[in-house]
Amino acid sequence: MALAAGLLLGYFIFSGPGDAMNATGEHNHTQADADQMWTCSMHPQILQPEPGSCPICGMDLIPADSGADGLAPGQLRLTENALALADVQTIRLGDTESGNRVLTLSGTIEANEKKIATQSAYFDGRIETLSINYEGEPVRKGQRLATLYAPDLVAAQQELLTAARLKETQPQLYQAVRKKLELWKLSGERIRQIEESGEVQEYFPVFSDVSGTVSQIDVAAGDYVRKGEPLFRIADLGTVWVEFDAYENQLAALKTGQELTIRAGALEGREFRAPIQFISPILNSTTRTAVVRATIDNSGGELKPGMFVRAELEVSGEAAGEGLVVPQSAVLWTGERSIVYVKPDASRPVFEMREVHLGTALPGGYRVLDGLLPGEVVVVNGTFTLDAAAQLQGKKSMMNPESEPMGKMHDHGDMGSEDGMAANVSSGTGQPGPKLPQADQAVFREVLSAYLELKDALVASDNDKAARAAAHAAGLLKSAGEGLSGLRGDFRELGAATDVDGKRERFIGLSERMVALASGVSDLPGTLFVQFCPMADENRGAYWLSKQESIRNPYFGDAMLTCGEVRDTL
Repeated sequence: MALAAGLLLGYFIFSGPGDAMNATGEHNHTQADADQMWTCSMHPQILQPEPGSCPICGMDLIPADSGADGLAPGQLRLTENALALADVQTIRLGDTESGNRVLTLSGTIEANEKKIATQSAYFDGRIETLSINYEGEPVRKGQRLATLYAPDLVAAQQELLTAARLKETQPQLYQAVRKKLELWKLSGERIRQIEESGEVQEYFPVFSDVSGTVSQIDVAAGDYVRKGEPLFRIADLGTVWVEFDAYENQLAALKTGQELTIRAGALEGREFRAPIQFISPILNSTTRTAVVRATIDNSGGELKPGMFVRAELEVSGEAAGEGLVVPQSAVLWTGERSIVYVKPDASRPVFEMREVHLGTALPGGYRVLDGLLPGEVVVVNGTFTLDAAAQLQGKKSMMNPESEPMGKMHDHGDMGSEDGMAANVSSGTGQPGPKLPQADQAVFREVLSAYLELKDALVASDNDKAARAAAHAAGLLKSAGEGLSGLRGDFRELGAATDVDGKRERFIGLSERMVALASGVSDLPGTLFVQFCPMADENRGAYWLSKQESIRNPYFGDAMLTCGEVRDTL
């Protein structure tokens, strides 16, 4: 009886609720199995009480335990090795900074409208010949541009010859006829020749009033023109305008007279300096930008109208009206919400998602109106990696703000471990991509080339080229494995859209899938930039992949060509 009592007492003292043994000596998993939840590694918002397939992508569900990890809701922890692989970097927010900031503007070279002259017809007539046949041709002042046949000018010459014979007796009549010809731009030498020859000239040349470059030809040989109609536009490109688009939240930092440092991509190593001469008082209601203009000397003719340029200028923190500022790279946009990741304790690798309210965009960052305090540590590099880690752990994230923390997932290959997750997570949308089989990786690299052609076609608003690129990509995916399932349907749907707008709408989902899959390819063909436009998809924001770091927006084309920013690099 004493032995039995001792055994019973030891059982209650040394066993926990989850450590009870059954009769065979094994742990009792009945309650644990009942509480087990299953999730998808690609869509962690999916939680089911039993194994099966993901209803979104069809992948097998993996177990997600619900054990407590000692973290507050919305927090996640990474190992030191995972932090190193993800290259997570942080800064401590301070009070108002007194130093200057650099503001960058994008724009184009335009002809100086103050130096554009319109060559008009001074009398009715017919264009017999054109001496200038193409736009861009240089002309000199006094150079012949065209030859006209003018019946009114023939009659005026006859009046001149008659008045010339009577100029001794009727000098006023003679002077009136002569003045009429002078107003029609006939030179005194030409009038004298007509008087001396006594012959009427049927064809008269039109001479250029200025020197410059022909920017527009409005007539062709054989056309009839009326007095005052434009024949040519001639631009003096000795000076050119450079016009930039400044967003409305940048205008507070801009003033006339500020010095701009201007660089053109076509002229590497060259810099031009010019002050701001004009800031448009009218805002473009479509692009939400205002024109900022400067004038540059172009006596060497290196700058061509239409060239893309970038300008930098220093603005003081006081001029920008700064308060607490968070760097641009720290902010994740989801359309209406702005999210950052903070480190509550600088000594621990624990991070917390924080929704913030941002104000004016400043050079290099955004003014913080609510959600952050001076001295808090904010993640400025690796933000997408952290957000994807939160999704894998079933916690609140950029795409799943209402998710409840479910603890860490069980190991599922490399993607189940924190280190592998940090190395293989997608940097673009926060959706991680699993490692693709080698055969699928080879197909994906070919498809990627067609995808980039499709993106360029949407930038150019070329509907036919976009359809061909989508069809080509769909053809490449005929032999693809399960790792690329669904991608062929995305390309076929996009190609079936009848217009560019429809293709751009389908490009949103396609790009999200491409960004996620690109993270699972071990040997990408060069560097890819994950780019983001906050105004796409009805202000919800959308991503895309590009081989060029410069922004060329496929969702708006020429309407908002440079709208967006680089969010990460693959």
